[in-house]
Amino acid sequence: MSFFGLDCARKKERELERKLRANDREYNLSFKYATNAIKTSKYNFFTFLPLNLFEQFQRIANAYFLFLLLLQVIPQISSLSWFTTVVPLVLVLSVTAAKDATDDINRHRSDNQVNNRKVQVLIDGKLRSERWMDVQVGDIIKLENNQFVTADLLLLSSSEPLNLIYIETAELDGETNLKVRQALTVTGDLGDTIESLAAFNGEVRCEPPNNRLDRFTGTLTCAGQKYSLDNEKILLRGCTLRNTDWCFGLVLFGGPETKLMQNCGKSTFKRTSIDRLMNVLVLCIFGFLAFMCTILAIGNGIWELNDGSQFTVFLPRQEGTDAAFSAFLTFWSYVIILNTVVPISLYVSVEIIRLGNSFYIDWDRKMYHARSNTPAEARTTTLNEELGQIKYIFSDKTGTLTQNIMTFNKCSINGKSYGDVYDYTGQRLEITDHTETVDFSFNPLADPRFAFHDHALVEAVKLENPEVHAFFRLLALCHTVMPEEKNEGELFYQAQSPDEGALVTAARNFGFVFRSRTPDSVSIVEMGKQRSYELLAILDFNNVRKRMSVIVRSPEGKLSLYCKGADTIVYERLHQSCNKLMDVTTEHLNEFAGEGLRTLALAYKDLDEEYFSQWKQRHHEASTALDDREDRLDQLYEEIEKDLLLLGATAIEDKLQDGVPQTIEQLSKADIKIWVLTGDKQETAENIGYSCNMLREEMNEVFVVSGNTPEDVGRELRNALTTMKPDAAEDAVFQPERTLGKGVRAIRDEVVNGEYGLVINGHSLAYALERSMELDFLRTACMCKAVICCRVTPLQKAQVVELVKKYKQTVTLAIGDGANDVSMIKAAHIGVGISGQEGMQAVLSSDYSFAQFRFLQRLLLVHGRWSYLRMCKFLRYFFYKNFTFTFVHFWYAFFCGFSAQTVYDEWFITLYNLVYTALPVLGMSLFDQDVNDVWSFQHPELYVPGQLNLYFSKTAFFKCALHSGYSSLVLFFIPYAAMYDTVRDDGKDIADYQSFALLTQTCLLITVCIQLGLEMSYWTAVNTFFVLGSLAMYFAVTFTMYSNGMFLILPSSFPFIGTGRNSLNQPNVWLTILLTSILCVLPVVTYRFLLIQLRPTINDKVMFKVRRAKATPPPPPRRTRIRRTSSRRSGYAFSHAQGYGDLVTSGRYLRRPALSRSSGFAHAGRTTTGFSPMGRSAGYSPTGRPQNVKTEDVEVTSLQMYRTVRDPAF
Repeated sequence: MSFFGLDCARKKERELERKLRANDREYNLSFKYATNAIKTSKYNFFTFLPLNLFEQFQRIANAYFLFLLLLQVIPQISSLSWFTTVVPLVLVLSVTAAKDATDDINRHRSDNQVNNRKVQVLIDGKLRSERWMDVQVGDIIKLENNQFVTADLLLLSSSEPLNLIYIETAELDGETNLKVRQALTVTGDLGDTIESLAAFNGEVRCEPPNNRLDRFTGTLTCAGQKYSLDNEKILLRGCTLRNTDWCFGLVLFGGPETKLMQNCGKSTFKRTSIDRLMNVLVLCIFGFLAFMCTILAIGNGIWELNDGSQFTVFLPRQEGTDAAFSAFLTFWSYVIILNTVVPISLYVSVEIIRLGNSFYIDWDRKMYHARSNTPAEARTTTLNEELGQIKYIFSDKTGTLTQNIMTFNKCSINGKSYGDVYDYTGQRLEITDHTETVDFSFNPLADPRFAFHDHALVEAVKLENPEVHAFFRLLALCHTVMPEEKNEGELFYQAQSPDEGALVTAARNFGFVFRSRTPDSVSIVEMGKQRSYELLAILDFNNVRKRMSVIVRSPEGKLSLYCKGADTIVYERLHQSCNKLMDVTTEHLNEFAGEGLRTLALAYKDLDEEYFSQWKQRHHEASTALDDREDRLDQLYEEIEKDLLLLGATAIEDKLQDGVPQTIEQLSKADIKIWVLTGDKQETAENIGYSCNMLREEMNEVFVVSGNTPEDVGRELRNALTTMKPDAAEDAVFQPERTLGKGVRAIRDEVVNGEYGLVINGHSLAYALERSMELDFLRTACMCKAVICCRVTPLQKAQVVELVKKYKQTVTLAIGDGANDVSMIKAAHIGVGISGQEGMQAVLSSDYSFAQFRFLQRLLLVHGRWSYLRMCKFLRYFFYKNFTFTFVHFWYAFFCGFSAQTVYDEWFITLYNLVYTALPVLGMSLFDQDVNDVWSFQHPELYVPGQLNLYFSKTAFFKCALHSGYSSLVLFFIPYAAMYDTVRDDGKDIADYQSFALLTQTCLLITVCIQLGLEMSYWTAVNTFFVLGSLAMYFAVTFTMYSNGMFLILPSSFPFIGTGRNSLNQPNVWLTILLTSILCVLPVVTYRFLLIQLRPTINDKVMFKVRRAKATPPPPPRRTRIRRTSSRRSGYAFSHAQGYGDLVTSGRYLRRPALSRSSGFAHAGRTTTGFSPMGRSAGYSPTGRPQNVKTEDVEVTSLQMYRTVRDPAF
């Protein structure tokens, strides 16, 4: 580590507490805190060349070729010219340097774009526009609506009442619902008065920089008073200010010390399993090279002692040269000659192949999402073949499997179910995009994007059914949604969770429009009449209560309590008279849950005025108590929330992305295990598991691990283990003699009878990931078909991935769409980002990105499998052709006195890998496919050989070396025997070394081209041109180089004058080429024929089917909606955090006075001009972004497919 790095580390260790003073740069600079500039680039103009070359020569192959170049400069040992190594080495270094430079220039641009954003900073009593990079700790800055938060700030004041602001934290935690932050009263009173803010000199003491997003501790000292600071007063870099005109904040952490940057972690250099295997093989090849050179050096020493003295008359030795020294020089000479066992062109070709296969992903129209104009993107070019070996997929839920758009689908009111559509015979119809929707034209304030299909519910509303009216009145009153109405009739709802927004939007469309609220009243429009309810109390939601209630007084003076919550919780508090209604509603709830919907029960009761006044007094005392406040309030809530009367239940769909169940089913058939890691609550995650076909009713058992102590968790895991496999060993069974490096042994897969699922909570997972229990957890989870981890933190997501990587000899993939998935994406072998509702942080950290989860099956089953197959074929063939080329030198050494003379012409050695055999093998590696994409989808089991490393492994490499050994023997001895003591047919010339060299290299080139033809499964015009073109190029170059003209220009460089025309016009030369080629190829053809007949692989079977089908394969089956019936129900997720109840009832207005408005029903017809509703159909999106509207399924042309959709509905 550099001196500066050590200094930085020491500084970080020293900082145990952060101290800063507002508006005092001189004081804050004394602590040397980081500025707000960020730097993700690696090089600058001056350091690029030395640093990049230093990195490149750390690769063992590059260093090896540099060493060879140095050897070739020594004339005593070099029998090859220096250009045979310099040309390829410079080419490789230049290509890699250009790629690294391009990547770093992009990083520089990104850094500059962020660092040069403008923000208003208070300096010397004036607001000045400054660049982000110039902002310092202790500065006060002003943010405006929809601006990104510049650094980690302490909120001082805001434009909103109560010093509130609204922020979107999608870049940080993946949640799209808006969150509220509130400033201290003492700083809130500063307002936007520049003089007051400039005079503010408060001192902050807080925790040092860390990556904890969910907590903050510190104090603010101002005017001699000390105030406590927590997370609710902090704005983190990466958030976006929403629905707030302005706010002021004090910078606490800048640039690399912000929590966002601390959470990004360091990007690790990802390498494929083939890369790691290649490193091992290259080391083995080096060892084998040294072994061959040692044998030949010993041979040279023996030859020099026995026969060498007889040649001194013709070849006088230099002074001081003896047999031992000659053997030493011969060793290094053969190191140079035999270096082609690891040609540098191998690495160039691998990079080109990976780049080409990456372009296929970028260009794939079937992975292009027209609605959002998002193509698939291969952000990393070095991992393509790893996509064909995935065994475990770790997926986020919200926004990845689901759209994070909630839709009001069905409901049950007073024992009657609404939402289904029936035909005239009473048969239930499946709802599609073409099903007729309900006409809400009677309600001008309705959301035009809300879609509902059951006309009976609207009729019940119009007929003024009292239970139906009470049902929707409850939905319009019992919530903590904040309304916004900037223009007449344009309603926007800001909800704590998408579910809340969807329910209030449903009530709005059915004639109960939530219009505005103050801290003590709620105004709604009931069937065209404006009514204001006095809001007396909010009994807020939390994760323990799982319900919320409001107590209101109607305009007529009637007191009522309205309650909504998880059905199991509400049922416990119902009056006995509701038993029959409970039974009917339970049937409906079971039906809703069976369709994967999120359910919620609604109930109410009328209150006695005298009792309520007493209860209100006790509530006031409890809420102001200093001790046991929470417990006392809970007791009061329990007391009043009883003997409720059931109204009904709602069913909300968290819409799955298109094609998710089918994708998961396909991936399961490919023997890929999918684990869902989500921050959502257990009921919701489990419910989505069923609706997307991960968990199924047919499973033998779904284990739920929710213990609160290590002992409970350990017992639950062991019970699950013994249930699945009663005879399971006490300890994990490790792989024999196979390690994953660093002394960690791989755990063997255990087979169980039946299918099982596992659901584990975040707090239980924390214990399960401890060292003493991690193996039990891993064994149990790996035996299950599906695993769902809920309520997990971003760090736990990464820990789960790391655990599987550590103990399983498999390739992992993580897929997510939010910043909370970044650590998981970086930890996995392959990271995939979905560009969706939750910002771009996941995409920026990913290796591959696209718009929809369903594209994952194409990425893996088509592109991944083809990339892996092509790379394996390439490596097998490349090693074959180079080993064969090199081994001929080895056999020739025994016939040339071990003199390090080459078999081939120097120009052939130089051009063999660069020109003659480069394009054919690249053609195969870029265009070959065993079966097309349609057959790949129809037979997902084709993917399995990649997981088992069947196409390229140490065994395959050893077979390849044996095959090369055989071919080299044939290629040397057949031409040698054919040329030995041979003369031309006209008797003019005797065969010599040069004619033998030409014959051998011609046989070699034709043989490797035939071998390539046998490897290729899919011939294209390009492949054919490359193969025939390379042979034509060889003969053209050979005749040119061996011509008289070239010899006359440079006699020393072109000694083979006339060899081409003299040798290649002899019939026996062509017969020798034919015989050699047949003998080389015959064993391969025989072996493959027998293998296909006796032990066909899955590829052989499918390719046989393809040949038999001949015609175009049948189209894939139409997607059908999978309907289930189930006895399980999902709980309703209000939010991950406590609600806004306290803020709503805090005694001051939350918004500036709303516009004066009429009820809206006085207008004739439906006035929706300029209307910008929230939500997609019944859906509700918390960010206010326009949602996707489903378009009709029309056939699109290639031009339309890439056209940006400009329809205003999008």
